[in-house]
Amino acid sequence: MADSIITRRDFLRVAAGTAAATLAGGLPGGEARAAATATVVLVRHAEAVGSDGRIRFPIVQAMLDDAVGALFGTDPREAWRGLVTGADVVGIKTNAWYRLPTPPEAEEAIKRRVVEAGVAERNIGIDDRGVLDNPLFGRATALINVRPLRTHHWAGVGTCLKNYIMFVPNPSDYHADGCSPLGKIWTYPIVKGKTRLNVLVALTPQFYGRGANFFDRRYVWPYGGLIVGTDPVAVDTIGAHLLQTKRIAFFGEDRALDVPPVHITVADKTYHLGVSDRSRIRLIRSGWPEGALI
Repeated sequence: MADSIITRRDFLRVAAGTAAATLAGGLPGGEARAAATATVVLVRHAEAVGSDGRIRFPIVQAMLDDAVGALFGTDPREAWRGLVTGADVVGIKTNAWYRLPTPPEAEEAIKRRVVEAGVAERNIGIDDRGVLDNPLFGRATALINVRPLRTHHWAGVGTCLKNYIMFVPNPSDYHADGCSPLGKIWTYPIVKGKTRLNVLVALTPQFYGRGANFFDRRYVWPYGGLIVGTDPVAVDTIGAHLLQTKRIAFFGEDRALDVPPVHITVADKTYHLGVSDRSRIRLIRSGWPEGALI
């Protein structure tokens, strides 16, 4: 199915109205409702990951700002003031898988902008596996969802939808049928209607794997990207497509994963959490173009 890809310049001509509606309260990720289209931003930087493998915080901060500014068609700091306010309690849902965790540089970049938007540090929490026992997440009014892009044994791909599995006490109950029930978690009161932004970290994605807890540096590459949007289904759709195109480029074929990422489509068609049809996703690309693949 063909992509609907537009440049950043094209999008900014029509973004203002969409941004205003979103910032006024039409934030996806919570209330189940159909959407005609979705917008996702891909920002890349050739030097985000150094030759020594270290992630460069100033570059990641600039990439996040670029992505948020492009997504809403406004100054990024103004956009953040629309996403969260001083009255919010903000949970930054990260991912702690030891092989490829959410980089602390990405967590810090998000936290800085949340603080600048007026949220007191005491009302900001960063957590993954402890969210159910974390009082701050229990009273959170806003969530920022941030995790690395990688393959996953049970879900096919580990992306933003999958990142909320720690919000339930029985995660293994959501592993059946390619983790198809994951979308249901997004309808539970602890997260419903709270997700303001999804950040899929594609700085060093893992594009292939077989088996639980699989990790092999042969299948990780310095892509130097962030995939950002308010629609978690659309963000995940673009992330999964990136992994697919990388497998084709690397192996000469789309080498199969343990399971296809059917949970992304189910999140759209059954739980109405966003757009999984790439022909209805507007992809804004910014920054380093070499090797973008999508």
